[in-house]
Amino acid sequence: MTNKEKQLAKMGKKQQRLEAGLISEHFPEVSSIVINMKNYQKGINPIPIIRAFNFWPTSYAYFNIECLSRDCVDGGFDLDQVITTMIRCHKELGEGELVCDGNNLSSDHSSIHYKVTIQYNKKS
Repeated sequence: MTNKEKQLAKMGKKQQRLEAGLISEHFPEVSSIVINMKNYQKGINPIPIIRAFNFWPTSYAYFNIECLSRDCVDGGFDLDQVITTMIRCHKELGEGELVCDGNNLSSDHSSIHYKVTIQYNKKS
């Protein structure tokens, strides 16, 4: 992948975040969202990579986490539906597994085990 292609992909992701809007606009009852994940790469003796993402009311409501595979361009882990459903049902904890949704066949895409914790504003 050329630098120009990488730059275009980065700009596309930035535009998607802007279009998603802020968490406070879509989910005013939410005070924080934390995504903890273990990222598993394919290969011999893969070592899981632990990652954490914190979202606040001023964060973008964009929950697509990038794949760590070097050759992956258009993939990632889309947690938008997971988080939206949790908020709709007012759930505080959720977990599951996802595989990178990229379509680059030459790349060894990774998978994740995620745990989502959502805190809601206290009712007065």
